Amino acid sequence: MKRDLDAIMQANDIDVLLVVGPAQHNPAMVYMTGGGHLTNADLIKKRGETAVLFHGAMERDEAAKTGLVTRGYNLYPYKELLEEAKGDRIQAAAIRYCRMFEDLGIKSGRVVLYGQAELSTAYPIFTELQRRLPEITLTGDPEGKILGTAMLTKDEQEIERIRKMGRITTEVVGKVAEYLTSQKVGEDETLVLPDGKPVTIGHVKGLINLWLAERGAENPEGTIFAIGRDAGVPHSSGNPDDVIRLGQPIVFDIFPCEEGGGYFYDFTRTWCLGYAPDAVQGLYDQVLTVYNTVVGEMEVGRHFGDYQRLTCEMFEEMNHPTVLNTPETEEGYVHSLGHGLGMRVHERPFSGFGASPEDKLLPGSVVTVEPGLYYPSRGMGVRIEDTVWVRPDGKMEILAEFPKDLVLKMK
Repeated sequence: MKRDLDAIMQANDIDVLLVVGPAQHNPAMVYMTGGGHLTNADLIKKRGETAVLFHGAMERDEAAKTGLVTRGYNLYPYKELLEEAKGDRIQAAAIRYCRMFEDLGIKSGRVVLYGQAELSTAYPIFTELQRRLPEITLTGDPEGKILGTAMLTKDEQEIERIRKMGRITTEVVGKVAEYLTSQKVGEDETLVLPDGKPVTIGHVKGLINLWLAERGAENPEGTIFAIGRDAGVPHSSGNPDDVIRLGQPIVFDIFPCEEGGGYFYDFTRTWCLGYAPDAVQGLYDQVLTVYNTVVGEMEVGRHFGDYQRLTCEMFEEMNHPTVLNTPETEEGYVHSLGHGLGMRVHERPFSGFGASPEDKLLPGSVVTVEPGLYYPSRGMGVRIEDTVWVRPDGKMEILAEFPKDLVLKMK
């Protein structure tokens, strides 16, 4: 959790965090500030001290809303910086960072960089900063040992924000189900709009985005709404021109976030409208069996990867290839069981075979559980997914319940 950040920094020999970029759709900055309308900012946190947020004058009120210590960039007049840098904007930006560090008493130590910036601009700025401050070591965190470890567990306030996104998500999913089952059925079992045009994947996705926006949510990474063969390719988002027909499997994977960036939710159902072919029903029953077994056996303190192995072993007993013994397979069970969820759709703890020993189900962890089977060569795929909170009392709680019916009856 965020309250553990100083201890995590000390354990990893990090003296300073430097987070750059906007406070929207920028996970590290949103995490440290709570979000808000900051188009560009710099946050500097020394170990053991409160973070300081540097901001533009036009956004001083937005910066103040974070509750952090704030300092305006106008303390470092750009005209003077540019004169000192002899007109070189890269040098001017590096000089400003030097002044900011100096004002915070940072003269040496390991500084880890986070945030979002244009790489072609950021790289020369930080290269010059390193040259100007040789006693400071600029570094990254590719394995997520600092913020990734802090984000590994969530406090009650974070859980409530994720839970709210779960309510929004399942409400929209319910509206999609209601909409689909209310349409007329035309020739070739195709859903038809009142004007006679077929209902398409693209049309449904437009409604999903509208209904999310009406509820204060965003869909920055899109939605998977794929039918038939595309349902058999796990991350196929679906062809917008595909028409929706009865009896064809639809994988509906939706992962929206709070407006402006922030906490995500992740949820998947597989549907057949009207009826399900025997082959799809059989596949679905097997996935549901694995899902129920895994959720029933999850225990606090266990390595998340243990359940990936369990999932593979169960599917292999059902005669499906899996990534356990056929890593290159593109049919059967082809991905990991789940992942952590929070400021990013995919964050720690991870469950894949490359997960670190620290990727455990700890009190406060939020993870997805999403077993699936995929056979594009047979025109079908199935996935079931819920988001689960490992509660402080050790119990597992699905943060947004929703029916797991495969067949949606037409009205």
